[in-house]
Amino acid sequence: MTAKEFFEFCKKHNAEMIDLKFADMLGTWQHCSFPVETWDEATFEEGVGFDGSSIRGWKGIHQSDMLAIPDPSTAQLDPFFREPTVSVIADIIDPITRDPYSRDPRHIARKANEYLVSTGIADTCYIGPEPEFFIFDEVRYEQNQHRGFYEVDSVEGAWNTARFEEPNLGYKPSFKGGYFPVSPTDTYHDLRSEMTNTLRRVGIRIEAHHHEVGTAGQSEIDMAYAPLLQMGDHFMWYKYIIKNVARRQGKTVTFMPKPLFEDNGSGMHTHLSLWKDGKPLFGGSGYAGLSETALLAIGGLLHHARSVLAFAAPTSNSYRRLVPGFEAPVNLAMSQRNRSAAIRIPMYSANPKAKRLEFRCPDPSCNGYLMFSAMLMAVLDGIENKIDPGEPLDRDIYEMTPEELAGYAHTPGSLTEALDALQADHAYLTKGDVFTDDLIETWVSYKVENEVDPLRLRPHPYEFHLYYDN
Repeated sequence: MTAKEFFEFCKKHNAEMIDLKFADMLGTWQHCSFPVETWDEATFEEGVGFDGSSIRGWKGIHQSDMLAIPDPSTAQLDPFFREPTVSVIADIIDPITRDPYSRDPRHIARKANEYLVSTGIADTCYIGPEPEFFIFDEVRYEQNQHRGFYEVDSVEGAWNTARFEEPNLGYKPSFKGGYFPVSPTDTYHDLRSEMTNTLRRVGIRIEAHHHEVGTAGQSEIDMAYAPLLQMGDHFMWYKYIIKNVARRQGKTVTFMPKPLFEDNGSGMHTHLSLWKDGKPLFGGSGYAGLSETALLAIGGLLHHARSVLAFAAPTSNSYRRLVPGFEAPVNLAMSQRNRSAAIRIPMYSANPKAKRLEFRCPDPSCNGYLMFSAMLMAVLDGIENKIDPGEPLDRDIYEMTPEELAGYAHTPGSLTEALDALQADHAYLTKGDVFTDDLIETWVSYKVENEVDPLRLRPHPYEFHLYYDN
């Protein structure tokens, strides 16, 4: 869509407002709305100004002026505003130099794709994420100097079988018992269908939706694969639509990876494949029907996985999910069917077009632009440097001895460990100036100052249970 076609699109939908959206460093959409007559075709070159010092992890107040350049190809009729409104995603530039802003996540995703093309290895990276999330009826939390607590509730919660509900019909998925039940146990089919159809209306292809393993409304809606930058945009729309459809129905959604104790967390298994000249590169005659290129790609991702997770599992809560001995994939190995391995090769089809790797460690709290780009850069480093993926992990880990498991590397045990890994291992990310040292340093310092240290300084509610009467 050109700038001229953008205004024709607005006229077609009787839209009198334009909503400009862009992602901050952590992956949350920011927005500002404009009457349509305040824009013209020049706006798509000149941009609109905003205060960059008010955006997390961006500019200081002494250099706060920034420009957002709308990308007309991203225009969509927004599904949630009462008055017809066209949403458009923007790229961020410096108003003085007119250079793209190095901390703009969308710019990093674009550079990752440009670097891919420059290597000659491939020209397209397809990404297919499977975000999981919880649908709750209520959430309450507070943290101050003398009190800290959280409470979530759901009509589907296994803990509510005795709640007075006038009447309580008893259909509650048990803890870890929510995978694939039909109604009446699965009460959210219609809500997920509404979410799915809203996603489809903004051009996102959906493969399936279903209840997930957890009690209390854990769900999954899978997007069909798309090129990396486009999937970054789709993931932003995904979170926006899922949350707002839920709110419209009096529900609340969280992409927090581990909101419930002793039940499954929410991951985002992410599929990746490389193509060149319209042909897939991952099909072959090697292990699990993979090509040498695919196996080297897996080698690179396993080699750099601990630092990739600083972007792919970027919260302290992420490591409540990535815990050895439970359901999460913490073993840094590949397998053709084993879901406890960090990288699985799906075996549903022998078609070369279906050959891909599935990275199972990420979770949906991430910034998709950064996470998908980091995955791609690790994969390319594996291909360029011929990194061996090692022996596959095709055994049941629960039947393996601690000594056998010790032969495999593991995911970090905390956000601090992941950030330390990123600081020690990021040269592969800065190739082609895709990730800059400034972005990496800012990411680490922001996470430490705003998440790691504040959490470390606060007493945990469970510590009162453990230690109050010592």
